[in-house]
Amino acid sequence: MTLSRNVLILLLVLISNISSVANAASSTEINIGVRETLKQFNQQVSGGSEFLKQAKGVLVFPNVIKAGFFVGGEYGEGALQVGGKTIAYYSTAAASIGLQLGAQSKSVVLIFMTNDALKDFQTSEGWKAGVDGSVALIEWGAAEDINTIDIKDPIIGFVFSNKGLMYNLTLEGSKFTKITK
Repeated sequence: MTLSRNVLILLLVLISNISSVANAASSTEINIGVRETLKQFNQQVSGGSEFLKQAKGVLVFPNVIKAGFFVGGEYGEGALQVGGKTIAYYSTAAASIGLQLGAQSKSVVLIFMTNDALKDFQTSEGWKAGVDGSVALIEWGAAEDINTIDIKDPIIGFVFSNKGLMYNLTLEGSKFTKITK
């Protein structure tokens, strides 16, 4: 077997495993994960709860699984909340090529700060970060309060791992699609 054939077989196995895990999530499971992720956000981000009160909408993916062996992919399911209530469910997916090996799980929180940004997202057929809208990933020091940072971007992203906030990540190329639950 050639290396490229091995990579293709591994990629197919990874994608099928990611899809089977993701398809198993019910709306109840997603909503529980969303609540836990927002709880984690409020614990880790000083001033986070006040910041969320200003949001027009919050898109939360409790568990995005990324796996790769030279060719990688990621997938997760989450919910869009407006006024603290779930109004729709979404999936996120992305693919990548390059030097990579392994798997990881992360949580993603996208905060829509303007009605226009939220409306553009909701009316799209498949919204792609970096193409249909720019997402500003926020970084700050442990002693900083989110309220002390001058944030003017319409969409703000936070990425967490099991070890806390993950820095220097990108959501460019991630596609978000509305799903039925």
